[in-house]
Amino acid sequence: MLEILDKIGGIVWGPPLLILLVGTGIFLTVRLSLIQIRLLPYSLKLAFSKNQDKTSEGDISHFQALMTAMAATVGVGNIVGVATAVVLGGPGAIFWMWMAGFFGMATKYGEAILAVKYRVKDSKGQMAGGPMYYLEHGLKQKWLGVLFAVFGALAAFGIGNGTQSKAVADIMSSTFSVPHWVTGVVLFIIAGMVILGGIKVIGRVTAFFVPIMALFYVIAGLIVMIMNIHLVPEAFGIIFKFAFTGEAAVGGAIGAAIRFGVARGLFSNEAGLGSAPIAAAAAKTDLPGRQALVSMTQVLFDTLIICSITGVTIVMSGQWKDKSIAGGALTAEAFGTFLGGAGPIVVAIGLIFFATSTIFGWGYYGEKCFQYLFPNEKAVIGYRIVFVCFILVGATASLDVIWAFADVLNGLMAIPNLIGLLGLSGVIILETKRFQDKLKAERENASKE
Repeated sequence: MLEILDKIGGIVWGPPLLILLVGTGIFLTVRLSLIQIRLLPYSLKLAFSKNQDKTSEGDISHFQALMTAMAATVGVGNIVGVATAVVLGGPGAIFWMWMAGFFGMATKYGEAILAVKYRVKDSKGQMAGGPMYYLEHGLKQKWLGVLFAVFGALAAFGIGNGTQSKAVADIMSSTFSVPHWVTGVVLFIIAGMVILGGIKVIGRVTAFFVPIMALFYVIAGLIVMIMNIHLVPEAFGIIFKFAFTGEAAVGGAIGAAIRFGVARGLFSNEAGLGSAPIAAAAAKTDLPGRQALVSMTQVLFDTLIICSITGVTIVMSGQWKDKSIAGGALTAEAFGTFLGGAGPIVVAIGLIFFATSTIFGWGYYGEKCFQYLFPNEKAVIGYRIVFVCFILVGATASLDVIWAFADVLNGLMAIPNLIGLLGLSGVIILETKRFQDKLKAERENASKE
């Protein structure tokens, strides 16, 4: 079964899908006239403003929606995924990860615009949105929405649950000698208290939790870089050199760098997979374009900052040359090179925070996908309970098959979502123009005052 799933995953995540994912980002970047550069200062101001929109329709603030999405995407991929990309694709993979992140910002913007525009209210008066709704109401292809929802509801148990709880249990056992079942029970209790409370509780918890965990890891990485500033230029030089000349553990050299850099970058930030717009749809906002700009910054923080901390530290340490070190162990060894015994502990704490937050975010994503298929309050509560209980399974069982199955489902999620993005690209452009006209008028009024 595992061998079959691995082969299917290799096909699903092959060059066609990666080209489609990056190509969609490039297409939207061109059509939106480099919006990820033009309006980045305003988007950051909007995301972190103390005066969040409280009067428009929605369940949570711009900031809470951003933190919920970041909770789901900042996970094992930021530590283990980046290390794996370097192992398989060489240091040059980091450059292609940056490229995927840059164009992914435009993709994430487009997803969020459509999610807010086509969101609906459920039976409890809360917002429900995401690819399943813009595929049904925008593209008029409900069958694609159903496909996405099925893939998303099932994938949540893998990428957003079992693999994350297993990673936490493993690191707690190896670093702090805590039994797997103890970690499973603690995660079960914490996640249950958050996820069973619904999006408003998830939004409040992630708004507090995510900035702390991200700052912890980023500050640790910056300390390493500042203490070893003389190694930073050389590390960037190596990354750019091997991005175009190649240094990989597998054949193809440059091709491997591109493949694994792009794949792991997209795995980390989820641009194009269609998961994050589910959180964006819950935001209080007067125009889709405003929340879309906030959502766009998620890729900046996830890939261009947090993943970069991991990647540059690995290259600075020189540990990437040791082909016997795999995955997350490479990140721990890299930090250990500069911080001694504290290095693996920093990585362990970062991984625990990142993986736990991913469970929170994906609990909401899976629930909304399930709710689209079965719009019944009791059924949704049942999904939440099953999702939380699966944490115990993930922490204590071998999940190779579940991980491979989730990997396939993740790739399958992207296909209907990308069809929707390309098919509704005209709507994205019109909504952007509408928002930019409003923003221009607001700025003119502000200057008059």
